[in-house]
Amino acid sequence: MRIDMELESYLRPPDTPMPPYPAKVITLTTGSKMVVRQVFRDDVPKILPAVRPTLDIPRDYYDVVGARLYAELLAWYRYRYRDVFCIVGQIDGLLVGLVNSRMYSQETGISLHTLAIERGLRIGAHLFAAKMEHHIEYLGQDEVLITAESPIGFRRWMIEYGLELREGQHELGGAAPYGLTREMYFNSKHRLVAGERPVPQDLMEVARREIIVASEAAITEKILGAKRRKVL
Repeated sequence: MRIDMELESYLRPPDTPMPPYPAKVITLTTGSKMVVRQVFRDDVPKILPAVRPTLDIPRDYYDVVGARLYAELLAWYRYRYRDVFCIVGQIDGLLVGLVNSRMYSQETGISLHTLAIERGLRIGAHLFAAKMEHHIEYLGQDEVLITAESPIGFRRWMIEYGLELREGQHELGGAAPYGLTREMYFNSKHRLVAGERPVPQDLMEVARREIIVASEAAITEKILGAKRRKVL
């Protein structure tokens, strides 16, 4: 596809330099080792196939989250979304969840979406915590604005973290925004932020070698369970 780069220069948002997120490993309740690491714009085509199956899963608003997440990743890849970062969870290279977020300003972050493909292991909670860790500890932001699109999200983020209701609207629209301040983050960190650094070299090599995505049928079954998948 031919691109008029002179016009494109007006359409592409500037990229604010951001410190990288240092990878870590989390031992799940099953004993599996989940590598949590940052991925970048060039990785998006490998990740999108993991999101696509969720568009047909209404349970727990996976379809809403998936559609918005897909659009956000694609817009980032095509240089139409500003100051975004994305963190993934991998077990033996297999993508089991991802989160995305962005810097609204140097002081304020905007939490976008959290998607867990493997359910029942708190993968979504671990990745959300990693996202907050990056905003507060590595980007040095003062507050992250968060909203929820499902009852699970509301219980997991607003209640577990004791977030404070804010006036106005979140970038995603929908429900009112809540704020996570630096003080609230550090008060919750001991309960909610897990993981060890550095990641052992062998685990990191496997994670970096390939982002493995399960088949659409397997992803649907992981989210719904075999019995529910039959009646979807």
